[in-house]
Amino acid sequence: MNDRFLKACRREPVDCTPVWFMRQAGRYMVEYRRLREKHSILELCKTPELAAQVTLQPIDRFALDAAIIFADILLPLEPMGLSLEFAEGEGPIIHNPVRDRAAVDRLKVIDDTELQYVMDAISLTRKMLAGRVPLIGFAGAPFTLASYAIEGGSSRNYIHTKQMMYREPETWHRLMDKFARVITGYLRRQIKAGAQAVQLFDSWVGCLSAGDYAEYVMPHVQLIFEGLKHEGVPLIHFGTGTTAILKAMRQAGGDVIGIDWRIPIDEAWAMVGYDRAVQGNLDPVTLFGPISEIERRVTDILRRAAGRPGHIFNLGHGILPNTPVENVAATIDLVHKLSTR
Repeated sequence: MNDRFLKACRREPVDCTPVWFMRQAGRYMVEYRRLREKHSILELCKTPELAAQVTLQPIDRFALDAAIIFADILLPLEPMGLSLEFAEGEGPIIHNPVRDRAAVDRLKVIDDTELQYVMDAISLTRKMLAGRVPLIGFAGAPFTLASYAIEGGSSRNYIHTKQMMYREPETWHRLMDKFARVITGYLRRQIKAGAQAVQLFDSWVGCLSAGDYAEYVMPHVQLIFEGLKHEGVPLIHFGTGTTAILKAMRQAGGDVIGIDWRIPIDEAWAMVGYDRAVQGNLDPVTLFGPISEIERRVTDILRRAAGRPGHIFNLGHGILPNTPVENVAATIDLVHKLSTR
């Protein structure tokens, strides 16, 4: 197996810096778009054979060092009792948002047998990968899931979410505890199904101050990482817009801390501490630029990482639709070439 990624997660020496990308399976690839012409996102997620096929599309095409299972962070919401729809052009919509204590109390703490299709996809993908690269599992973090559930979809200002935090802190913590327990079980089952690392996505947590993160979020994230620390696989903790809370994220848990593009990676690593690995942190929009600019920025990130064991190259968030495929391939090749030890 190509185990560069797992070695870097453990801060062990590698022959060159490993690279994978969030949303490396997605709309920028013609293979994926062909499948989406026939199937909805939920159909792809809920059909193990299709999820495995999508997961392998970028692995078959690029020299990536890890695969990540094709799924969606919102999948636990449906079995918990929320009506989820992926509206064309609008993104996810929750038709019965959680706005009060009664709605929180109605949410079920599922045992994840309702998400068995994800475990089946992981098992099938491991067989199809045949040891080529490790497979990453993932879940959405409590704050991000709670925000979707409360807002009813995407948000700019998170008004309903923060209203619950500030006005009804007991209700808020009850909601977060439910999500934390569901996510812990969900990730544990993914590991048992064959995931060789797992990533917790807190995509929206950057809207919080350091004080609000410590009070309203950190205890619930700590519960998840405490619950998984004996599972024997690397745990990745990722968020965007997190410069103000990187030290708190490290305290919350994770063997690897994901860094977005808003802070130089050497500054971020110094904040996180060198006893943690880091992942990142090229701006996804860089991939729309000329190869010369991509090479300049890749070189800068690798220079700042300084060959220290524990750097995994990634974007600061997911690959965007319409990203030129040839630039994705060139970036992967540049990372490997420029970081060869």
